[in-house]
Amino acid sequence: MIPELKNVKTIAALAFLLFVSMAPAWAQPSDPYEHWAQVLTRFVDERGEVDFRALARERADLEAFLGYVARVSPRSTAESFASREAKLAYYINAYNALAMFNVIDSGFPRSLSGLTKVRFFGFKRFTVGGERMTLYTIENDLIRPLGDERVHFALNCMSVGCPRLPRTAFRAETLDRQLDVEARRFFSEGRNLQMDPERKIVRVSGILDFYTKDFLARMPTLISYINLYASVQVPGDYQTEFIDYGWTVNDQHRDR
Repeated sequence: MIPELKNVKTIAALAFLLFVSMAPAWAQPSDPYEHWAQVLTRFVDERGEVDFRALARERADLEAFLGYVARVSPRSTAESFASREAKLAYYINAYNALAMFNVIDSGFPRSLSGLTKVRFFGFKRFTVGGERMTLYTIENDLIRPLGDERVHFALNCMSVGCPRLPRTAFRAETLDRQLDVEARRFFSEGRNLQMDPERKIVRVSGILDFYTKDFLARMPTLISYINLYASVQVPGDYQTEFIDYGWTVNDQHRDR
């Protein structure tokens, strides 16, 4: 081979490799949630529990989606997220995927209580649209200000007290219906809603205690809010008690 031609081919090959490596920084996939949907289908069961160890061994889809999250966000690429639904779908999926990754990256903790909670939500930082931020920041500074309290039935920190993790990604075009489905599912589960007619007490998930302000922005009382989605209506004269929140990690193999 002529030396000059060899050098040209080498330079061309290097240029191609550089192009391929840089392409993800600006190219958006046709379906940005495809990889995340694959993770949910493969590693989440019908109860919403996650096989974290299997996912840790086969994390290509999770890493591909988090690569997208790291490059693109409603703050970095506003034109791609014109509607509130588009922003919410992105942030819900991103939060859930980052929490799932965080369990693996934190060494599969059994519980998120105590100091683990502080590190998990407040210290560990992730790249979202080129910015470094914590799960706490994503939820409280980016998601909650968008003003849809139903996100609390969709956000999943990977603990057993969370809403059930669905096996499908949230999408802008179907988000309103999906959030309604998750709200109804949430209040249909006995772990989240319990009535004691003799004492005239309704016991409800601690999530409604944590985010009371968000729910009361839409309805005058928590009971009136619950009755928007619960299949069995709670009498208005009942008192409200909160069920202790479970911080055990939502691992399919936690009892082994």
